[in-house]
Amino acid sequence: MPAEQPPAQSPPRRTGRRIVVPGVLVLMASALGAGVVWAVHRVPPEPSARPPVAVETVTVVRTDLSATVSLTGTLGYGRAEPVKGGRSGTVTWLPEAGATISRGRQLYRVDDQPVPLFYGGMPLYRDLAEPGTVGRDVRIVATNLKALGYEIGDQPAPGQTVSRPAAPGKPAGKPAAGVDEPTAEPSSTAGGTAATLRTRVVVRKGDGVLTGSLIRAVRRWQRDVELPVTGRIAVGDVAVLPGAVRVDSVTALRGDDAATPLLTVTPTAKVITVLAGATEAGTIHRGDQVTVTLPGDKTVDGSVSAVSTTVQPDGEGAGPGGAEPKRAVTVTVDDDLAGIDAAEVQVDLAGETRSDVLAVPVGALVALSEGGYALQLTDGRLVAVTTGMFAKGMVEVSGDGLSEDLRVVTTS
Repeated sequence: MPAEQPPAQSPPRRTGRRIVVPGVLVLMASALGAGVVWAVHRVPPEPSARPPVAVETVTVVRTDLSATVSLTGTLGYGRAEPVKGGRSGTVTWLPEAGATISRGRQLYRVDDQPVPLFYGGMPLYRDLAEPGTVGRDVRIVATNLKALGYEIGDQPAPGQTVSRPAAPGKPAGKPAAGVDEPTAEPSSTAGGTAATLRTRVVVRKGDGVLTGSLIRAVRRWQRDVELPVTGRIAVGDVAVLPGAVRVDSVTALRGDDAATPLLTVTPTAKVITVLAGATEAGTIHRGDQVTVTLPGDKTVDGSVSAVSTTVQPDGEGAGPGGAEPKRAVTVTVDDDLAGIDAAEVQVDLAGETRSDVLAVPVGALVALSEGGYALQLTDGRLVAVTTGMFAKGMVEVSGDGLSEDLRVVTTS
């Protein structure tokens, strides 16, 4: 039987073009004698295009570098402090929350009499009526009346000795600091001359003396503010606070007894409170300059007005193994911040400063394969450098061959 013949095939069509199929093997076979020869054609992949790195040249500069510490702060009026009435009586008037009270203005009313605000660092703790009374509380009265425009006369200078009647029934024992032994001095009475026990007191720094002129000033002030004209200031007749205040909240009602907490007050100036880590706070000092970023990215200048000496926990996780304890830093700003009563802000404080150092943009650093960094000069040479402080996109550099105004390559 004759062998079966393979079906006829059409001859290959020649197009005159090379057929290129990426990633596919193109096989060609031809019968050469008794064997077959295979030809393999590989098509290489297209090379990936890399954008060129833009570079430029800059000069090495000599400058001051300062690291910046950024902290989150809260804008407000500061901590609200309670105010308690200084004596019993019926509260008959209270200010509204948000009101501002300055020196001499009534802070509240008791038994329908005003209780004016005086500035000072301590409350009045005794009645001031006896001529010759010496103390810091007398100085508070004298300073405030003078600031309100009343003529108080001359005050004895520290180191001078003044004489005042001894307290009735006080035993003659060892005198207190600054007080001499009681002495008997003659005084005129309706029936003649009698001996009156008087005490000689040395005026200390910060003391005031209740002189006749000061007592007359008290009477004029009492008449002007519609208080009983007695020349005597009793405990609770005035409220003494460090300065002008803003009423934060009213905690009492009209008709309540005055010898209770009546309201809470804050300073009138807006401040920023920052809780800084104990370590960070140790590098912050009163008077340090800061930059504050407000809502809307507006920036204002400010300064540190106080750094708390009390370390407080930062939330419930504080303590061993918890969050770092914090210290409160108070910042005041130069702008009046009208329209913003409360907000979260960013406070930038200058940290470590390096003065008169050589510096280049961080993009000029070239990492070396053996470790460390170098700068590339415009002729292609590399100069090894030691880096120092990094601040605001610049880096401190030092090394042999470096000088001010030397041009180096950096990324643009």
